[in-house]
Amino acid sequence: MRDAVIAAAVRTPIGKRNGGLADVHAVELSALVLNELVKRAGVEPALVDDVHWGNVISIGQQSGNIGRMAVLAAGWPESVPGFTVDRQCGSSQQAISTAAAAVISGQADVVVAGGVEMMSGVPMGAASVPGTGEMGGPAVDRYASALTAPGFNGRFNQGAGAELIAEQYGLSRGQLDEYSVESHEYAAKAQDDGLFADETMAVTTAAGQVSADEGVRRGSTVEKLATLKAPFVENGKITAGNASQISDGAAAVLITTSQRAAELGMTPIARVHTAVCAGDDPVKMLTGPIPATELALKRSGLSIDDISFFEVNEAFASVPLAWQAATGVSREKLNPLGGAIALGHPLGCSGARLATTLIHHLRRTGSRFGLQTMCEGGGTANATIYELID
Repeated sequence: MRDAVIAAAVRTPIGKRNGGLADVHAVELSALVLNELVKRAGVEPALVDDVHWGNVISIGQQSGNIGRMAVLAAGWPESVPGFTVDRQCGSSQQAISTAAAAVISGQADVVVAGGVEMMSGVPMGAASVPGTGEMGGPAVDRYASALTAPGFNGRFNQGAGAELIAEQYGLSRGQLDEYSVESHEYAAKAQDDGLFADETMAVTTAAGQVSADEGVRRGSTVEKLATLKAPFVENGKITAGNASQISDGAAAVLITTSQRAAELGMTPIARVHTAVCAGDDPVKMLTGPIPATELALKRSGLSIDDISFFEVNEAFASVPLAWQAATGVSREKLNPLGGAIALGHPLGCSGARLATTLIHHLRRTGSRFGLQTMCEGGGTANATIYELID
């Protein structure tokens, strides 16, 4: 029976907005990651059957099917195809799912999955071109009455959705800020302890070398975060301090079968055990990880107690805190190395970034199962369970 295993996983450091990676072209950064990945896996690029590449704002330097452009820029054989996946923030996590499905079904034997987002060069909202109609169109019309709530102004708005989630779960501004401080503290400790060393690659730019995640703020305090203004709702709880950072980065994993890995002399790290996607309320938008986690556990036959670590994307602090309230998972198991609040959230990269961090952490700790889940624009969420290969 065919399976899907991850033979290598690597990511760039996450660059802060207008930071060390800002002047690197999205295709170039993608190509660098592709070449580092096959180097670590010990496989020739010609043996890759396809590249599934996540990206969210596919205009400008990220347009024209960046998955294929990355293959060409990497100097790989022209026989290697590539395509671009958009499931909003979960794009590269979805790419892992489609790659796993391809090798399990026999459509391919070796597939690269990952993604990129260069938010310094292609900012959020860049795809909303004036005069072409509101993004969502008739979908917005369907939820028009709900979108009259404070902060929405007749449009889908993730920040306002995050405010609704905080209200629904009774989360205070202090709780959100305290969680955010912890995210920075966890990430700083992981950096100090060298826990990201195995998963990251250095990127050399015209200005120098970027070798560490740039968004981690040491010495952050709840008192400092309390001074920040809430931009979405008057007297709200969501601020720049308890939300994910706008960032640049790329990440990738190499997926094959156990049999093909053995034939090629590769040593897999983890197996893609279960992969699902779920839909939820598109107005709150960010609660999808809760039903997605439930669905993944149901289909896997595992209980939540079987999972050692959970990576729940920190789009806003209310997202993992609501997920934790719904699941009862202890804080020690949730985003143990920090998350997007500290490390950053380059949209199309983040799913593969979480996967890379999680499977390396499973190997480091000798833990069998880990689960990642990602809230996404439009009210969907991916959830994926990985199993460590001993």
